[in-house]
Amino acid sequence: MSVLETRDARVDFAIRNEIARQNLKIELIASENFVSNAVLEAQGCIMTNKYAEGLPRKRYYGGCENVDIVERLANQRARKLFDAESANSQPHSGASANMAAYMAFLKPGDTMMGMDLTHGGHLTHGHPLNFTGLYFNVIPYGVSKETEQINHDEVRAIAVENKPKLIVIGASAYPRILHFDKWREICDETGAIMMVDMAHIAGIIAVGMHPNPCPYADVVTTTTHKTLRGPRGGMVLMKKEHKKIVDKAVFPGVQGGPLMHIIAAKAVALREAQQDSFKDYITQVLNNALAMVEAFQSEGFKVVSNGTDTHLMLLDLRNKDITGKDAEELLDTVNITSNKNTVPFETQPPMISSGIRIGTPAMTTRGLKEDEMKLVAEWICRAIHNRDDETVKEGIRREVRELCLQFPIYGFDAKTWGEYIDPSVEDEKKKKKKDV
Repeated sequence: MSVLETRDARVDFAIRNEIARQNLKIELIASENFVSNAVLEAQGCIMTNKYAEGLPRKRYYGGCENVDIVERLANQRARKLFDAESANSQPHSGASANMAAYMAFLKPGDTMMGMDLTHGGHLTHGHPLNFTGLYFNVIPYGVSKETEQINHDEVRAIAVENKPKLIVIGASAYPRILHFDKWREICDETGAIMMVDMAHIAGIIAVGMHPNPCPYADVVTTTTHKTLRGPRGGMVLMKKEHKKIVDKAVFPGVQGGPLMHIIAAKAVALREAQQDSFKDYITQVLNNALAMVEAFQSEGFKVVSNGTDTHLMLLDLRNKDITGKDAEELLDTVNITSNKNTVPFETQPPMISSGIRIGTPAMTTRGLKEDEMKLVAEWICRAIHNRDDETVKEGIRREVRELCLQFPIYGFDAKTWGEYIDPSVEDEKKKKKKDV
């Protein structure tokens, strides 16, 4: 019996249930992954006890000699991995990394450009409900209607007309290569600060399988999870000339004390990403994505931009007469986890949407290769084509379980660990019992 089980059985149950869920369901959310045991160990270490406001060797607290070591390691490894001039590993998340970057270069009311959310952008790139949309004059750009890819001539025209102080390049649901050299030309022509949010593609960039923004951009932000396969957190990389203002924007600008246990885990993950095995992993991530695209297209599904160059793909479900919301809920009933997503030139509200986003990083970490990922794509197609057939859905659930048990993580054993218990089902049972 664990200490947690004796101290707080309800929290212990939720954690154990989550381990079962992660093992017994197919995880296709493009922004999720499974960290190593070494990252988990660092993330749960006693450095969580330490306040360390400031920077290594320039703290506002004493007793920081050991946390200084891990933060310097994280920064050094980030610089080496991405060929960056400077790094700050303190941001709690990608959103706070973005906030620090904006604070370093913009004032409220300044004009910035960012990718429209419905075209694949992120909330922090200018959505009206986000701080970016509230505090800055945001000019959106998107993809071409013909290709569903970025047209640099169209973007250049928007930038020339609006003269933004900053342009953020990056996306959360754009499956194609980002050509940073072309963006640098646009920024030079318009005098804009070039900011890149590489959160989704950081792992692909780290192994040289996607262009690196660091030689081109003034500032680069990223998360450390997703394809980088580290703890949930963020980082900022920048030119040396911008280090002082970016560091100041992180602290005291948008954050207080850094999460030193998470920074320790970031350092571990960045070292893992330097190993040859990580390049093998990313290669498989990309191969798995291509295999899934092929499988979906063979079943008549529309893949946005007609393919992918990265770890994710976006399915436009309008030709299948099902919304993204309904598709997400349907797939969850057969133990396949995905997320609804808007598609370019969307006609539905964001919480309904017309598509689903699918990513391969997490299941590739579990060991699935092209044949298994094609099978997963086939299950998705079968479920959507037979959405009202309970017999078909039960068959898919059985096949999903069989596959998942072949690729366990974190020492999971269904015989001794137990089954996943859906909390919503349990709550409904309790409600009915109470009503009786």
